[in-house]
Amino acid sequence: MAETGYVHPTPIQEQAIPVVLMGRDVLGCAQTGTGKTAGFTLPMLDILAGSRAKARMPRSLILEPTRELALQVAENFVKYGKHLSLTHALLIGGESMDEQKAVLEKGVDVLIATPGRLLDLFDRGRILLADCKVLVIDEADRMLDMGFIPDVERIVSMLPKLRQTLFFSATMAPEIRRLADAFLQNPREITVSAPASVATTITAGLIWVGERDKREALRRLIKREAVQNALIFCNRKVDVDILYKSLKKHGFNVGALHGDLAQSVRFATLEKFKNNELQLLVCSDVAARGIDIGGLSHVFNFDVPFHAEDYVHRIGRTGRAGREGHAYTLATADEAKAVAAVESLTGRPIPPMTIEGLDPVDPEEIQAALKATGRGRGRGRGAEARGGSGRGGDRGRETGRRERGGEAREGGRREGRGRRDERAPREEVREERPARAERPSREERPARDERPAREARPGRERESRSGDRVLEEVNRDAARDWTAREDHPRREDRRDERSREDRPRRDRDERRYRQDDLGPAVVGFGDAIPAFMLIPVPRPRRVREDEAEAA
Repeated sequence: MAETGYVHPTPIQEQAIPVVLMGRDVLGCAQTGTGKTAGFTLPMLDILAGSRAKARMPRSLILEPTRELALQVAENFVKYGKHLSLTHALLIGGESMDEQKAVLEKGVDVLIATPGRLLDLFDRGRILLADCKVLVIDEADRMLDMGFIPDVERIVSMLPKLRQTLFFSATMAPEIRRLADAFLQNPREITVSAPASVATTITAGLIWVGERDKREALRRLIKREAVQNALIFCNRKVDVDILYKSLKKHGFNVGALHGDLAQSVRFATLEKFKNNELQLLVCSDVAARGIDIGGLSHVFNFDVPFHAEDYVHRIGRTGRAGREGHAYTLATADEAKAVAAVESLTGRPIPPMTIEGLDPVDPEEIQAALKATGRGRGRGRGAEARGGSGRGGDRGRETGRRERGGEAREGGRREGRGRRDERAPREEVREERPARAERPSREERPARDERPAREARPGRERESRSGDRVLEEVNRDAARDWTAREDHPRREDRRDERSREDRPRRDRDERRYRQDDLGPAVVGFGDAIPAFMLIPVPRPRRVREDEAEAA
């Protein structure tokens, strides 16, 4: 610890480390950047230092939601356990599985993994969790957001009942607390700050801009502030690529990071940013949890996060370990609802800011967006939200139509004046159309015998004949053609026929694929035969007989 530069423990470390050394379960909640990783890593090293691990049976397990966070925990483990003979394995997606198998075969003391790759190796029989005595679930709320909770529940079911479980997170939603009650046994709850609170060392600001002015506002804000290095968060991966290309085009030293990139590219980009080779890093929420970047001066929210908890994690990348940080958010009028959710979660409003040279957003537009969002949320929750009660919400429907300029009719049917005016020009158009020729009535039509006969079209004589007559002619023609063939088996000159070797190859091929090689047509469908039955098909049996004779 002295070589690392740690002198005094943080509040979460001071309260959690003694409880972990006692062997009790811990439910820890603290602000991001307060040292939760060292709060469970340091006591684990002390507990595991007394014995050795077995092959494919790790002694402790640390579950992380993202690969970057798992890599950072592995780096801290190496740094803290520099003078200890403990081994670790990092199981994350995007890396060679053969190398991970080789490390597990030697035996590891600490297994740091993401749920997906851990279950993959377990299903392949490459890892056993029967000897795992310590389980750490880090960033449990992020596990819930990413859909890892079913995987975590399965992993916990594979662990021994007698174990020590540690829960650490920056936010503690009710769902996470219910999971903690299911996983933990008589835990010690440690909360050093209010859940979802923002560090006091961070200077926050909110800038309302138009949708088309967002990129220009971001560029002016970066130039105005003394930005040493900064993370720029977007909600979608597509927006990350678009904003990265835009900043690159305007001459900024920028990189991109999101989940669709290859793992090697993600690690290389993050390493360049940590080494100050990149000034700006446009990223998705994959970099919003637990990543420690020393001396990060600014965080920009290009998009207001969909989940209010992500705002706490995003701006928590700056202002860590007592340093000062700046976090600015760009918002449009359509994002007013998300801004209100963030302010409600943190318990305080975000101070507004302005940027010179850009058109300000009308406050009435923001309030209108909030009201419109409120009406949208009320729809579909019952008849009372629509203005009526029960099934017969006539009063509510009548009120809504009156607001739209309509009036009620007698008998319960109501119709708006606007609709009546819209139909007026349509009626005029219908009157201008020429009237259709009236069809004669049934009495005025001529009798069937008096109607003129249709003229017979040429080439259609066969249609006038009955089906039986057609069938007889087809069968007679087929029988005549079959009997008249030279290769008929009953002909006497069959014996004097030339041998197969003397015939030209072309004649043999034509004879093999001749369509009339089936003999007379077969009658089996009564008075009518389907069309497909009248098409002869080559007989492979006769071909085999000819080949046998030639052989």
